[in-house]
Amino acid sequence: MWFDFLNHANTASKFRSVFSEFPFFNYVQSKALDDVLYTGKNFVACAPTGSGKTVLFELAIIRLLMETSEPWRDVKAVYMAPIKALCSQCFESWKKKFGPLGLSCKELTGDTEIDDFFEIQDSHIILTTPEKWDSMTRKWKDNCLLQLVRLFLIDEVHVVKDATRGATLEVVVSRMKAVHAYRTAQNPETGLSMRFVAVSATIPNVSDIADWLSNESGPATYLDMDESHRPVKLRKVVLGFPCSPNQTEFKFDLSLNYKMANIIQTYSNQKPALVFCSTRKGVQQSATVLAKDARFIMSIEHKQRLMKYANSILDSKLRDLVMLGVGYHHAGVDLSDRKLIEKAFTLADLPVLFTTRTLAMGVNLPAHLVVIKSTMQYVAGSCEEYSEADLLQMIGRAGRPQFDTSATAVIMTKIQTKDKYMNLMNGMEIIESSLHSHLVEHLNAEIVLQTISDVNMALDWIRSTLLYIRALKNPTHYGFSADLDRYGIEAKLQELCLRNLNSLSSIGLIDMDEDINIKPTGREEIKFSDIQLRMNEKRPLNTLNRDKNRITIRFSLDGKIKTTEMKVNCLIQAQLGSISIQEFGLTQDTAKIFRNGMRISRCLSEFLSQRSKTGFSALLNSLILAKCFRAKLWENSPYVSKQLEKIGQTLSTAMVNAGLTTFSKIEQTHPRELELILNRHPPFGNQIRESVIHLPKYEVTLEQLPRYSCATAEIVVKVNLKNQAQLLSRRTAPDHHYVSLIIGNSDNTVVFLQKLTGSWSKKIEVSKASKGKEISVNLISSEYVGLDIQQKFNVYYSGGRRVDTENPYNVSYDRTGQRPQPSALKPQSTDQTSAQRETSATDPDNKRQCNHFCKNKDLCGHDCCKVGVTVARKRSTNQESSFSSYLNDLRSRCDTLTQTPVKRLKDMKMLLNCACIKYVQNIQYIPNSLSM
Repeated sequence: MWFDFLNHANTASKFRSVFSEFPFFNYVQSKALDDVLYTGKNFVACAPTGSGKTVLFELAIIRLLMETSEPWRDVKAVYMAPIKALCSQCFESWKKKFGPLGLSCKELTGDTEIDDFFEIQDSHIILTTPEKWDSMTRKWKDNCLLQLVRLFLIDEVHVVKDATRGATLEVVVSRMKAVHAYRTAQNPETGLSMRFVAVSATIPNVSDIADWLSNESGPATYLDMDESHRPVKLRKVVLGFPCSPNQTEFKFDLSLNYKMANIIQTYSNQKPALVFCSTRKGVQQSATVLAKDARFIMSIEHKQRLMKYANSILDSKLRDLVMLGVGYHHAGVDLSDRKLIEKAFTLADLPVLFTTRTLAMGVNLPAHLVVIKSTMQYVAGSCEEYSEADLLQMIGRAGRPQFDTSATAVIMTKIQTKDKYMNLMNGMEIIESSLHSHLVEHLNAEIVLQTISDVNMALDWIRSTLLYIRALKNPTHYGFSADLDRYGIEAKLQELCLRNLNSLSSIGLIDMDEDINIKPTGREEIKFSDIQLRMNEKRPLNTLNRDKNRITIRFSLDGKIKTTEMKVNCLIQAQLGSISIQEFGLTQDTAKIFRNGMRISRCLSEFLSQRSKTGFSALLNSLILAKCFRAKLWENSPYVSKQLEKIGQTLSTAMVNAGLTTFSKIEQTHPRELELILNRHPPFGNQIRESVIHLPKYEVTLEQLPRYSCATAEIVVKVNLKNQAQLLSRRTAPDHHYVSLIIGNSDNTVVFLQKLTGSWSKKIEVSKASKGKEISVNLISSEYVGLDIQQKFNVYYSGGRRVDTENPYNVSYDRTGQRPQPSALKPQSTDQTSAQRETSATDPDNKRQCNHFCKNKDLCGHDCCKVGVTVARKRSTNQESSFSSYLNDLRSRCDTLTQTPVKRLKDMKMLLNCACIKYVQNIQYIPNSLSM
């Protein structure tokens, strides 16, 4: 039953290399192959974790290539997964598999700049998350790149039921349907389709997902495979433990540590066990407790192998635990220690490994037993349940195909939630839509995007969602009566839609006319509705605001803190100023504020960049503000080291106290000195210094071209990534890091705006401003405080201008404020010498004296002749000497203006000839020494 893809006659030879890692497809892959590879139908596969569903996506990509002629310039496929780590895994794999075929992959995850279409311009396969693709598609009508998407791949589609993230996934899929409908209506003759391929873990109502992903020809084809087809049979156990109402999540989590020894003894079968904990501190606490409670039976050789590992480990606590057969692994552990631990666990030398969920997302480390200790996690200071996608990723680590035929996964939870996780583990939980509770928010978004412009379009949009599919089958879940038929439910949905539209209209976010046509008002309220000012918070907030004995916020507020707005302002400033906040409640609120603040500040900068060219300072400040929210630091903060991995508030403060307040100072410090400052062992100093060395380092130079006009100037702008060669081997900044080049003039007008990711050069035209000739040049990092470049440049225009003889050069200053060497300086203007001569002599009334012998002052090309200033016609008694001086002056001007336009050179030569003829007429001879 297993399909031999490599030798199949119908497969083009060029695609066989994609599956060169294994000779045959397994049963699940073979069953799906005909529908995925040899038809263009939408397709949904429901199969157990670990059954190789990613291969189905690869087959769908090959199908797209097979039906498209080369070169595949306009082919775009989107892979969407709920977890960034899944995107990263596929990105690394597909880059190797599809790169040789001429396809480029681009990973778009995280909070990169909204509407960053230049990132995907040359990419064929885009790997992203629902949240990121939501932001990327908010202007889909204005960008043809999105309309090139032919294949949409959805991984872990069951996440659509997730209470926090499911609605975004649902809306994004419905929006892609709208993109396809719009493309078909605009160009019906092309016949281009958009194919949806989705995969999921075991769910009971996969047919509803197929109905949701339907197209003009009907529902999607689907394949439903149960747990019996899992390569390694998985035993699933859910254990409920009592938790009293007065017991906090922290204490409940702590109590589970003392249950661990019994669970491992019962379910591990003397094979490697992997235990997932919610925090780094919890990982180390659990490992310590188990090492005291459990004694593993090991041979002398086994103990010697553990001793060998322990001798190479830097962390003393971890070293002691490894000798007892217990290890821990999280992002705070030194990289070399992590590699040793991974090796020991992979070789089954380490019986038990405690870790955070990040290991499940990024490291392929399977185990015979997986234990999830508590179903709650701490996110930005608040406690919330693991998402289903997270749980399935962790459970997916159970089973080592090369060693095991069976495996076990144990979930430890409260007794009150045991049934919920039993249903989840057994795939018995029906997939319901979570859009119902977020309908107002997403309706407003689609109206702003002009996907919806009247009530009928709003109803069509709802019909394209999973909410509509499930409301027809389970109306009571969405608040409708169970005895309603299809028409009754549609009427209820219309009523729900109108109610939500009226709510949006009542708060001024949309306008509706009598015919119920809808349009956005263009304004949105920014609220922190879940932030409240509590009585017990006023004292610490007032201390942050004003205190003679402590460091306080940068811009103190008048009076006492007495409103929510003042609280939000104070907490934002405290975070940006690296001022410690001790109260747990305030820490939680600060995390919420910054999650919203990052999104709002990004939106603000994007909004301002799309407006007219006026408002340079507002746009510049919005870019800086967005970066500050992301870095959680002021733009000129001395705590730049906080942005480096492994550096927190304490270590950053130590660096500031040692005077290491810039990246350049850190880079110039010896690693051993860094370790002394931070009280850390080698090679910690090397790692910190390496992180700084591999940050992108830019320089900006500007040069004015010698082609002058009275209204515009031509400037060549060069941005150089100085350490580009180093960054090819390693990058500290994430792949989505970029810089914004923004240039403005003295009229507060945006002269130029561009996003860059490397070295770049361009000639731009700068129009003359009314308030001055200075322009402001700014290179703003999207991620990091301490990398920005901001400098001034003087632009010169032709006409009656005065030259600042004290500063005859345009001088660019670098980030450190150092002036460049003289060899790097460029003249402000090539006719500077003659200009200085023309302005050198002045009369007592501060007017320039004219010493030229021009007959018609009104038609003359000299500035001093045209402006009508005092004319001095004193002739020297020695006319030969006077004429000699005059000709030498003209020749000097010609030499100085060798780079000026041809017209001015011709005028100068004509002036010379006229002067010679005029003088011949007066004195009847020309000395041999002055022959032309």
